Amino acid sequence: MTNYNVLVVDDEVEIRDAIEIYLKNENITVIKAKDGVEALEKLNEHQIHLILLDIMMPRLDGISTTFKIREKKNIPIIILSAKSEDTDKILGLQVGADDYVTKPFNPMELIARVKSQLRRFVTLGTYEGAQKTVDLNGLTLDQSAKEVTVNGENVKLTRIEYSIVELLMLNAGRVFSINEIYERVWNEPGYNAEKTVAVHIRKIREKIEIDPKNPRYLKVVWGIGYKMEK
Repeated sequence: MTNYNVLVVDDEVEIRDAIEIYLKNENITVIKAKDGVEALEKLNEHQIHLILLDIMMPRLDGISTTFKIREKKNIPIIILSAKSEDTDKILGLQVGADDYVTKPFNPMELIARVKSQLRRFVTLGTYEGAQKTVDLNGLTLDQSAKEVTVNGENVKLTRIEYSIVELLMLNAGRVFSINEIYERVWNEPGYNAEKTVAVHIRKIREKIEIDPKNPRYLKVVWGIGYKMEK
């Protein structure tokens, strides 16, 4: 991998420096920030392709920073959390993070997740077949523009959310298991993926459905997985 800039945001200088060493070995340029405020400044100063973002930081924490970033940008965000509780991970995903790594982390796992997110970032919209527009009774996917609209109104999706919608809409009517969705979207084995996928499905429904509890488009097939209704 070459010519990618990763913003590493952590209030511990030792962690920032260690991550820099790991990523430099992969020919990835590292830009560092000590908190969310500085991270937002760096985003305006540099072209950033991915963000590694700690949750617990002074001035502006990782959750608040993610929320602010998602107001304008869909850059992949990987949350770094010193806590192992599911609530922290789910909260990070709910506000727009694409993935999470629990500290202390395995350097090889961190690198693998960074590479996976960067691959999706540069190849978004390259599922099988040529880029096209798909319309399902008012829900429209425009692969060229990387946009989803409902009755002509643009829907603001995160990169992961868009990838899930794209996968299901391009294969409307086909049921995908949770593991299939995770493997196709995250580009890695779908072990224990249920909660991660469920969080994103819920957020997608909140954005595209009039009544998320009684979805018109994104259906669950109990015991099997999810599908997009034709």
